[in-house]
Amino acid sequence: MGRHRSQAGRDLPGARLNLRIPGSPWLRVLAVLACAAGVVALLWWRGPDWGTVWHAFDAVKWYWVAGAIALNLLSVVVRALAWSTVINQALEPPHPRFMLVFSAFSVGLFANAVLPGRIGELARVAVLTRKLRLQGRGNGTWASLVGTVFAHRLFDLVPTALLILYVLFTAKIPHWAITSLLVVVGVGFGLFAFAFASARHHNRSVLEGVGPVRRLWEMGRAGLAVLHAPGPAAVAALFQTLGWVCQLFAVYVAMRAFDIHAPLPAAALVLLLMNVATLFPLWPGNIGLLQAAIALPLRSYGVPAGQAIAFGFGLQAIEASVGVGVGLMFLAREGLSFAMLRRMPDASEAEVPEEEAEAMEALGEEQPDTRARVPG
Repeated sequence: MGRHRSQAGRDLPGARLNLRIPGSPWLRVLAVLACAAGVVALLWWRGPDWGTVWHAFDAVKWYWVAGAIALNLLSVVVRALAWSTVINQALEPPHPRFMLVFSAFSVGLFANAVLPGRIGELARVAVLTRKLRLQGRGNGTWASLVGTVFAHRLFDLVPTALLILYVLFTAKIPHWAITSLLVVVGVGFGLFAFAFASARHHNRSVLEGVGPVRRLWEMGRAGLAVLHAPGPAAVAALFQTLGWVCQLFAVYVAMRAFDIHAPLPAAALVLLLMNVATLFPLWPGNIGLLQAAIALPLRSYGVPAGQAIAFGFGLQAIEASVGVGVGLMFLAREGLSFAMLRRMPDASEAEVPEEEAEAMEALGEEQPDTRARVPG
């Protein structure tokens, strides 16, 4: 598989893969644009005085902004360490070096920042799979790495639960926010229970003699193997929690940059609600919706609407600057283009190890490419 590839883009698992979602793509685009236009119109007509929002940036203290950017960068590094820990439990040695994992993770952050949907989650899998394949170790890793991304995101439940408890006891939280947070936590723990029941350790004997779809399912389960390893799971949860702590203090420091002197519980509430607002990115950054989610809880602390909205735009810019800046650097380092990045996540297929594909061909089965289609 991949013996005659000459271009970097063709080494990406998703570069030639296609996910067909029922319905017209134009209808989906129009639906997203309608939602975005509705949010923007609501902010424009029912929002604050936009002159006040603009002038709120005049008083920004840029040294606090630099501190918030540094804390966000530290959060990225720590969360990449968590993903690396998960990967080491899913793949057989030799494990990918941390810089390879960090590079893929950064490209994923960039994709999440500039493209709608959770495209970055599959983009980081595609980049890391490409690197492993170039080293001769990439066959059959796509499904396992997708499983590691799912497991990695599940570890967000630990800091989320701790942060919710902290906010419930210390912050001025609106009633509508309590309902949203409880729903998110309930769904999260349901997914965790499913993943824990599905997880298994990597075992070659399980993959022998099974079909391509069953093989992909078993490899995806191997990506969740860390859930059955108490030590590595605790390490991954610790790294993920430290990443959230860095983000919490980044929000607090960013508030100081905009001359907002609300207490730490207010920063915790902002962090929680902005994560809820970006859980399902309908358009790049959920711009407008995110600012509303940030500004509304700050109103309970006496922050003027214009200043709160300005802070929402500033905080999003601070977080995006890290994802876009670091992601662009590693995108160039990998020799990839933005066009390739947009094609990567259209994957509904995954590679089948070369020896199995050759065996299938020998049996006379139709096999135009050495990969198996996963029903979408």
